Amino acid sequence: MTELNTPADPSSESPAAAPSGVGATTHFGFRTVKTEEKQHLVREVFDSVASNYDLMNDLMSGGVHRLWKDRFIEMLAPRPGQKLLDVAGGTGDIAFRFLSQAQKRQKDNQPDASVTVCDINGEMLRVGRDRAVNRNILRNIEWVEGDAQHLPFPDASFDAYTIAFGLRNVTDIDLAMREARRVLKPGGRFMCLEFSKVVMPVLDQLYDVYSFKILPVMGQVVARNREAYQYLAESIRQFPPQEQMIERMKKAGLSQCSYRNLSGGIAAIHSGWRI
Repeated sequence: MTELNTPADPSSESPAAAPSGVGATTHFGFRTVKTEEKQHLVREVFDSVASNYDLMNDLMSGGVHRLWKDRFIEMLAPRPGQKLLDVAGGTGDIAFRFLSQAQKRQKDNQPDASVTVCDINGEMLRVGRDRAVNRNILRNIEWVEGDAQHLPFPDASFDAYTIAFGLRNVTDIDLAMREARRVLKPGGRFMCLEFSKVVMPVLDQLYDVYSFKILPVMGQVVARNREAYQYLAESIRQFPPQEQMIERMKKAGLSQCSYRNLSGGIAAIHSGWRI
C-alpha cells in the first residue's frame, strides 16, 4: 500500500498530457506504466467494481456524491429538446437526472430531451442499462461503448457534454477535452465533475488519511478489491488541480471557463463553452 509520504501535490508533477510513441509512459495511480497499457488497466479496475460501484460511492462519500451530482445537473439546467452526451457515465446517474429535470421543464408540444451515454467499459454500461429498465427509462436514452479520446460521433452533434468522475481515468485528458469540443455544437457546454484539490486547511490532511488508510480497507471489505480503491485514491491525487484544469480547457479550445468547488475542493465542477 502506498503510504502518506507521497508528494504533497502529485498532480503538479504529473505530465501535462500523455505522451505518444513507442516506449511512452503515463501514470496509473502513482505507478508509471506504458501509455498503451493504461486503458486496459483502468478497464480491469472498473470491470471488477461495476456491480458494487454505486454502493461504494455511497460508502466513500457518505452519500454526498448524490448531492454533488444534483448540483451538477442544476448548473447544467437541462431543457426540453436538448441533446446531451454523457461520457464515462455507464451507471446512468447523470443521464437519469438529466432526463428527469428536462421533463419537469417540458411544456406541451416541446420536443423531448435525449441523452447518449458513452462509456469505454461494457460492464458499467450493462449496470446502467439494467438500472434504466428497473426505472422504466426506456425512451430518449442510448448506450454506446466508446472511448472518450476517440468519440464515435460526428462533429457538432450535441448541445452539452458531461463527464462525472471519469476524466481522471482517461489516458490523455487533453485529447478527451478536444474531442468534447469537437462533438459540441457552437454554443454547446462542457461540464466536468471530478475529485479535485482540497483547499481547506486541516480537511486536506484528514482527507489524505481517509483516502490512503480507510478507503482501501472499505474496498477490500465491500467490493473485495483493495487494489482498485487504492488506485482510485491515487488517481484523484494525479488529476490536475482547479486552475490547471482551467488552463487545459482553454488550450483545448473551450471558452468562458470557470470552476466551482464542492465540499472544500474535495470535488469541483468545471464548466466551459464551445463558442
